[in-house]
Amino acid sequence: MGSVPNGRYPVGVTFPVVGMVGGGQLARMTHEAGIPLGIRFKLLSDTPQDSAAQVVSDVVIGDYRDLDTLRDFARGCDVITFDHEHVPTEHLRALEADGIPVRPGPDALVHAQDKGVMRAKLDALGVPCPRHRIVRDPADVAAFAAEGAAAEGDTEGDGFPVVLKTVRGGYDGKGVWVVRSAAEAAEPFRAGVPVLAEEKVPFVRELAANVVRSPHGQAVAYPVVESRQVDGVCDTVIAPAPGLSEGLAGHAQDLALRVARELDVVGHLAVELFETADGRVLVNELAMRPHNSGHWSQDGAVTSQFANHVRAVLDLPLGDPRPRAKWTVMANVLGGDYPDMYAAYLHCMARDPQLKIHMYGKDVKPGRKVGHVNTYGDDLDDVLERARHAAGYLKGTITE
Repeated sequence: MGSVPNGRYPVGVTFPVVGMVGGGQLARMTHEAGIPLGIRFKLLSDTPQDSAAQVVSDVVIGDYRDLDTLRDFARGCDVITFDHEHVPTEHLRALEADGIPVRPGPDALVHAQDKGVMRAKLDALGVPCPRHRIVRDPADVAAFAAEGAAAEGDTEGDGFPVVLKTVRGGYDGKGVWVVRSAAEAAEPFRAGVPVLAEEKVPFVRELAANVVRSPHGQAVAYPVVESRQVDGVCDTVIAPAPGLSEGLAGHAQDLALRVARELDVVGHLAVELFETADGRVLVNELAMRPHNSGHWSQDGAVTSQFANHVRAVLDLPLGDPRPRAKWTVMANVLGGDYPDMYAAYLHCMARDPQLKIHMYGKDVKPGRKVGHVNTYGDDLDDVLERARHAAGYLKGTITE
């Protein structure tokens, strides 16, 4: 484990130090948002090659799962926040006992770490969710599916397909299975971890409500967005969600703000939602950090999700979340068989001078998120096409 000392900072500088656990692209972009404010960042990263470790000057290389490493890292930090939810809950409690502000705190963050805990809490709050239950084995999955068929009055169906999720550790489609029979349900149990079964919701589309909350209770809500997935990975985000009624949008924002308040979230909270054909929204997932569904805000909102997350964890007044343009579209840039993305800049920038490219400094690997593009304007079809073309050209799937 190594670190670059804090001694480089000028004598008399009193700006706070934010300790960021995790060296991915979310940490990289959060650090970028803190630069204009003079906020100093200290990073706990797995390797020097991680996305944020390439740009943050004060980097500790170490294992976030080791309590002594976390405690050493926290020295000299005014607050600790995260670019992922994987730090053990008991370690975060130990940091708080040491007097280190942790935001979001362990009592909040556990709801993003453990899907079973999340579902139980949302049930207690009366928050609408898909039908769900912790299951023990494939036979239990079949029983859960049959209960769903019976509830729907389907006397001939078996209730499949069912969605199975590992209670901890899943993301971007990992740790999630759609099973169509008890025989297909064996794989999730091989890891020996608890498994959550959920009904497969026949949703119209996926939405996300992003909010930010500060320690003293100020909160802001971004426009509700539509999130389009490909193979379980976010592909495109449209802000605001096209055709979403004002009433349902307001309901989704209110729901996210209520969850943030009831769970005592500090910082950014993304509430991923299913919109159903009968005009409801159901909570799918929670993320307590800046989120892919909020990347559009870097160029499309008065104050980005990253800037507001920094403000929130430092208990500064929050910034305006309103959009700058009628439409903003974010398209993820995924790795493919074309590793030289820089060579594509000439075409992309010349074709669309308003295009905003955000790359993460990652090695290009098939299917890996290596960056995103933002486009904006008054015509949704045009904005969507510009984003689709730029992301595809950078990946190499579009060549003209």
